[in-house]
Amino acid sequence: MTLTERMFSMLYMRSVADDLTARARIRDAAIAAFGRDGFDSVSLRTIAADAGVSAALIVHHFGDKTSLRTICDDYVVSIFTDENHELIDAPTTDRVRAALHDIDRYGPYIDYLARMLIDGSPAADRLFDSILAGTRSVLDEQRDAGLLEPMSDPEMTSLVVALMGLAPVVMRTQVTRALGQDQLSPAGLLRTTLPMMELLTHGIYATGAFLDGARAAMDAAASDPVDEAKPDTEEER
Repeated sequence: MTLTERMFSMLYMRSVADDLTARARIRDAAIAAFGRDGFDSVSLRTIAADAGVSAALIVHHFGDKTSLRTICDDYVVSIFTDENHELIDAPTTDRVRAALHDIDRYGPYIDYLARMLIDGSPAADRLFDSILAGTRSVLDEQRDAGLLEPMSDPEMTSLVVALMGLAPVVMRTQVTRALGQDQLSPAGLLRTTLPMMELLTHGIYATGAFLDGARAAMDAAASDPVDEAKPDTEEER
């Protein structure tokens, strides 16, 4: 290889490395901006300024804002579902929990996750399905170990537990306002621990009357199904 060829090769490799670094900076700046302000409120110029690049470079790498969002969606989903992703060192079922316990480091990804779940997208659906499957797997293991009370509907119980875990993420601003502190902060998580474990371990009612009443009402409804074909008013007859 001639000197000219070696110089060209070195310059090309440096250019590729710079290109990849710029692409990652743009993606990370977009994740932070979208999570903070929402997709519709953020412009390419804002992302470019945050990333220290030009808006034209964003177009060069990603095409448009919608395509950039898709890349961000896929990246954030991989953070929380791919055990081989290097950003979080934890099994799939523990990756969201691990991020919540280091909010200073993972805060932008948690905020983006919340925006995804609110706005909806195919990537958000994949992420929610993964979280629900992880919750179901943990409960199955605990049931097999004899740690759980009998459940009338394990699938629904898994969904309720998953929603309880996601509520502080999705409603972070409102929870923070109500508590006077960020629930996802170390102090907030510590404050949540005992009330959550009390609720899951003992429930909140000191009597079984409410549960018995609900079962009786559901049994009565099941034994007397509503006839949808039956007219309800004189006009419908």
